[in-house]
Amino acid sequence: MSYASTLPAPQALLPSLAPNEIVPLLIGATVGEIERELVLQTLARCNGNRTRAARVLGLSVRTLRNKIREYSADGVEVPPHCD
Repeated sequence: MSYASTLPAPQALLPSLAPNEIVPLLIGATVGEIERELVLQTLARCNGNRTRAARVLGLSVRTLRNKIREYSADGVEVPPHCD
C-alpha cells in the first residue's frame, strides 16, 4: 500500500456543510484571507505534516512552504512542522 492511499480524501477533512452554508460565512473576507485560513486549518488537521497538507490542498510542498514562510513573516502562527 502506498503512502498516498493511506491519506483521507480531501472531502473527509472538511466539515459536513453544503456550499450554500459555507459561502455566507466567507462573504466579506478576501480570497487571500480565505486561502490563508484554509491552509492553516488543513495544516492543523494534518497535525503539521506539510507533505500531507500539500497533497490535500492540491499544492506542491514547495508552494505550501512558500505560503507558510509568507504567513510567518506576517506574524501569523503556523502549526508546527512534524513531517
